[in-house]
Amino acid sequence: MIFLASLRARWSSLLGAFVAVALGVGLTAAMGLGLDASLSAPERPPVRFAGSPVVVLGQDRLTVPVERGPDTTYVSKPLAHPHPVDTELLRELRRLGPVRLDSRKRNAVGVDAPARDVRDVVGGRARVLTGDDRRRADPGTARDAEALVAVNSFLGTAGGVAAFVSVFVTASTFAFVVALRRREFGLLRMAGATPAQVRGQLLGEALAVGIAASAVGCVLGAWGGPLLGEVLVEAGVAPRRFVVDGVPAARWFSADGVSAALGAWLSWPFQLAFWTGLFVALAGAWTASRRAGRVTPAEALRDASVDGDVMPWSRRITGGALLACGLGLLVWTLATDPSSLMKRKTYTVQPMILITAAAALAPLLVRPVVRAFRLPGAVGLLVRENATASVRRTAAVAAPVLVTVALAGSLMGATQTVSGAKAAEARERTLSQLVVTGAGLKPPPRRAVPGAVAVSASASTAVFVREGGSALVRSEARAVRDPAALAATSRLPVVAGDVRDLDDRSIVVNEEWERRRVGERVDVWLGDGRRARLRIAAVLARGSGDNGAYVTSANASVGGGGPATPGAGADSGRAAVPVPVDRVDVRLKAGADPGRAAAALAAVSGGEVRSAEEWLAATHPRTKEQTRLGLLMLLGISLVYTGISLASTLLMATSVRGAELRSLRMAGATRSQVRVVVAGEALAAVVAGTLLGLAVTAVNLGALCAGLARLSVPVGVVVPWDVVGVAVGVCGTVGVGVAVAGAGAGRRGRG
Repeated sequence: MIFLASLRARWSSLLGAFVAVALGVGLTAAMGLGLDASLSAPERPPVRFAGSPVVVLGQDRLTVPVERGPDTTYVSKPLAHPHPVDTELLRELRRLGPVRLDSRKRNAVGVDAPARDVRDVVGGRARVLTGDDRRRADPGTARDAEALVAVNSFLGTAGGVAAFVSVFVTASTFAFVVALRRREFGLLRMAGATPAQVRGQLLGEALAVGIAASAVGCVLGAWGGPLLGEVLVEAGVAPRRFVVDGVPAARWFSADGVSAALGAWLSWPFQLAFWTGLFVALAGAWTASRRAGRVTPAEALRDASVDGDVMPWSRRITGGALLACGLGLLVWTLATDPSSLMKRKTYTVQPMILITAAAALAPLLVRPVVRAFRLPGAVGLLVRENATASVRRTAAVAAPVLVTVALAGSLMGATQTVSGAKAAEARERTLSQLVVTGAGLKPPPRRAVPGAVAVSASASTAVFVREGGSALVRSEARAVRDPAALAATSRLPVVAGDVRDLDDRSIVVNEEWERRRVGERVDVWLGDGRRARLRIAAVLARGSGDNGAYVTSANASVGGGGPATPGAGADSGRAAVPVPVDRVDVRLKAGADPGRAAAALAAVSGGEVRSAEEWLAATHPRTKEQTRLGLLMLLGISLVYTGISLASTLLMATSVRGAELRSLRMAGATRSQVRVVVAGEALAAVVAGTLLGLAVTAVNLGALCAGLARLSVPVGVVVPWDVVGVAVGVCGTVGVGVAVAGAGAGRRGRG
């Protein structure tokens, strides 16, 4: 067949697409194996009460009815303050058999007695766990579940970015192949080939590349899956028990290795990866094949060094529509829900629309950008004119650089900007000079701290509210002992009411709450599951999302309410135990000695005393190391694809520039000058892509900053110049190196 002969003759021009598809399939397979492992991860065995056949766990979840359409169902959320196993129940359990306690903790106990007898005694006062369910009493079980959710989120995002970049690189590669082979397609048309036959040839090449690359990618995925699992565990993203199954390279050629590979092929990760790779190859070639089919026989007689119609109208319309959609979505989100711009899912996915639009319009954008360069000397003039004349080549090099720079600037910049805004907001809210932290602090009276104006003791808690009748929302909260001291030691962003009006029958909420008018009453569940009807005393601005609710210490206790289950009464008669204070904020008089006050605090409270600046530096919101590592891995994937695209594009472009480079030599240029021209053109394309990527980054970060300003959050743009600089440096090195090497190889090939 013609396309097979074309593959043999032009395999080098499709090598970039082959590598891109193979790498994309390998990543998809590895991430699919990781997702499969996270969904079917083995549960850890019971540890805390492994020797007890039955575990009695105090009520640790709030369960309330909600409306889902015409039906009523129950939803559960973990309590902020789980109930202990009360003394009366403990006494009854001891009559059944030996009872094991875990140190002084009484949120769970092990019982050596028949499960049926234990259930009869417990009734609805606690939960009875047997068998593997006993692991629910282990703190590590909840941590593992949270870690697996993080693994799912990371692998899903990484897979989306990999698919996005691989489709883009593959499509760009085939588009440039068509641009270089338009004379060949013109000759085929002159020889009688129909447009459908030309399209079929290019799609046949893409099909062959897709099948071969997808098969190679599945092998890479089988090797890379276990390696990815080890990296996630070492980085602290996945729990220690997380293992990704694969076929080790040492077993690939053994009998059991072949059997394992055949079995793995039938699993969904490899099926998804293979067919996705094939789809990517065909989708990337589809638009290019339609353009190839429109090549006329006259193209075989035309030999122009200047690119004319560099973009079909279909691509212009698509790029313009994506640009309008991306900008419109930013404006709409900014106007209706600016707080969503701070969510990771939004600032990870939304920028891709603008990035795709800019990449689609790259052939129109790079020419004015390159023409704006003022390069010195004859060589500089030649570099600029060659780059603008061969705009297809320049755009093919600039587009992947644009994608990488825009992803690096938008993702890392948004993450660091949000973290910086939250830190600045925390600093603005703090009026105290000293902060004491620790478990079970003893709040000192104000007179015991020399120079103190106010001493505010508080504890971490939570409140739950049912919104719209269909959702149970948990809001983090602080339980304060003295609302007046809270107002004196903090600068809360109050938009209505007065924090000093807070009492045992009221609550302070923020603008995110469904009910948020001062004086209005709201039904809530407290941190230990008690139900309460509280009056709204004040409303805080929404801010960056860290402005939680405030209640008094009377509304943050353990054991004062009935079981947190449907139909439970408001009070079971158990004595309430106040939640221990975990933070004390101290505001000092002007001129007071902080050292003396800190010494008094340390002696009385028994906690760690730090200045407000030290406490903020240690605890203010910042990018988690796992999040940063995940983003760097995503950018690493994009950078690898960009390198592949640059190398393949420049090698293809240099392979057809023999006559042009010989003309330069005949005009008097030295070999060094020819290398400088080739390197300069590659560098100009990289710089153009960088500038366009920075422009996209500026739009995305500008919208984020506008959203922060609307939320009354301190605004400060953080551009990750270190990450962007590394990406640009790698792109420039690869581009210049491949261009010069390709020119040298072409000269040697001509003898």
